[in-house]
Amino acid sequence: MPLLPIIENPRRQEWKTLLSRPVFHSETLDTTVRQILSDVKSRGDIAVDEYSLRFDGIQSSGRQVQEEEFDEAENKLDEKLKDAIRQAKENISAFHKNQVFEEPAVETQSGIKCWRKSVAIEKVGLYIPGGSAPLFSTLLMLGIPARIAGCDEIMVCTPPQKDGRIHPAILFSAKLMGIQKIFRVGGVQAIAAMAYGTESIPAVYKIFGPGNQYVTHAKKIIQQEGIAIDMPAGPSELAVLADEMAVPDYVAADLLSQCEHGPDSQVILVTNNLDFAGKVNFALAEQVEKLPRKSIALKSLENSKIFLIKDFKTSMDLLNAYAPEHLILACREAEQLAGEIRNAGSVFIGNYAPESAGDYASGTNHTLPTNGFAKAYSGVSVDSFMKKISFQQLTREGLRNIADTVIEMASAEGLEAHAEAVRIRLGGKTQK
Repeated sequence: MPLLPIIENPRRQEWKTLLSRPVFHSETLDTTVRQILSDVKSRGDIAVDEYSLRFDGIQSSGRQVQEEEFDEAENKLDEKLKDAIRQAKENISAFHKNQVFEEPAVETQSGIKCWRKSVAIEKVGLYIPGGSAPLFSTLLMLGIPARIAGCDEIMVCTPPQKDGRIHPAILFSAKLMGIQKIFRVGGVQAIAAMAYGTESIPAVYKIFGPGNQYVTHAKKIIQQEGIAIDMPAGPSELAVLADEMAVPDYVAADLLSQCEHGPDSQVILVTNNLDFAGKVNFALAEQVEKLPRKSIALKSLENSKIFLIKDFKTSMDLLNAYAPEHLILACREAEQLAGEIRNAGSVFIGNYAPESAGDYASGTNHTLPTNGFAKAYSGVSVDSFMKKISFQQLTREGLRNIADTVIEMASAEGLEAHAEAVRIRLGGKTQK
């Protein structure tokens, strides 16, 4: 039995239904999240401790990681892993440093100079999942651009392991980047603490990082209250466009690498070759048996599909409609087709560009829009940690040159005080 259903040449009016993401149904989700947020907001650390004990079985006393714990973590970590983290840091840093540049001032007309300045967000909070998989790679993806941007205060919340300690790879990564303010708190209570502040955990201006359905919902709610977040998010996802030029075993491995993120993840394969689709299904069945997270991957595969579409143009239309978080192009003319992508978080070109390269060490950021938000959102970058402030400087001549325009437009909108702010500077009347 094939693991993924094969859907042949679906009609365009069917795409929306066929491309729908898994939906988490819970009548208690909103009520539970709002209750925790409200409780932490009003009771601070006491509420954080109670929820950490209830949900994680952890006492949160001594929430902040102490200096000696960073040294202990470094000593515990295998040298090969430390070297891997160092190389990943170098590549991620190189890619993100290239995003920093100063915009030149523009003289829009004589006597009027306009420019923008990039200013780092002063206080940012990074949420790093640490439950079934301690995502130290996510700390690199968020911490590096935050440091490059120049944020004054970078703090991290991450759930501890059952022994109450933070995974040593997370602490080593933080030390490598010079991030020292880490709190052993996870879940909705961590989002609440960073959003509102508690006696021990300072409030921040913007919160970054992935999480489960509860964490994601908490971020949506605090955004409505005026606290910035990185982007809307949902479960992780991957789409692959492949033909007979691709290697079935490679494609199956890529699909499974995304499936193991969680049972609500989704993958789709688009191909023009029925025989190739069958070979990928065979490879999936063979490879999934060897995975430590087999049960999670199998649940994710239940949300997933193979589309058999004869021509690449229709395939690209379908993929742009899906707007995947990750997209692999393993087919003829992959580089040319990459130019036709309009909606995707991150694109991987060729047989030797697995999605996992971007997750860890190629250099690009793996914090990406999901759930179709790639139609309007970008992944995290240095800009995500900055604000753009515009400036303008006008001489008397410059103001005179646009006075009639400003007065005419302001008067047409019924905003006479706006018009008067110009007239008064020019002796009560405009002059050429």
